[in-house]
Amino acid sequence: MRSRLATRTARLALTAVATAALATTAAGTALAVGGQSKAPVEQLCGTNDLTFKVTEKTQAGGYLLVTAKARPGITCYLEGTIPSAAFGSHPDRQVAPVEQAVTETVKLSGSTAAYAGINPKSTNDNDGAEFDQLIIAVAGDEEGAVSVRLPSTTLVDKPLSTNWHADPADAGPFSS
Repeated sequence: MRSRLATRTARLALTAVATAALATTAAGTALAVGGQSKAPVEQLCGTNDLTFKVTEKTQAGGYLLVTAKARPGITCYLEGTIPSAAFGSHPDRQVAPVEQAVTETVKLSGSTAAYAGINPKSTNDNDGAEFDQLIIAVAGDEEGAVSVRLPSTTLVDKPLSTNWHADPADAGPFSS
């Protein structure tokens, strides 16, 4: 787990450096070509760039569909990785991945949204704890995590999540 986190952290650091270099180049190009106007800078999404909404879905035994949208005036890219999400601090309440690989990055702006599906209870027993909130952040930006109210109190035990997707139909957390 540590090497996976180290790899993700290294990838995010490299992406941040590349984004900063692109922003500098884009700003320089816009000033040279346009004289007075600045081109919008596109960046990786941070948690504070987004708003989150959670709805309940009944397919596949029921799951939570998390919708992320860019705040007004922001255009950003959300990597196709799982959201950093948890129901409390117990290890059995931390969201684990359903998908084995990174999916396509989603460009968020205006009404465009990204979707992740969370199966709150992947076990076949009556164990778990009930929660009415989900703590969520963009992977790598856990310090900016926000609390989102769930539509109803939900029993949670070993939750699983899909990556972020552009199509909500791809966000169903169908685990084996």
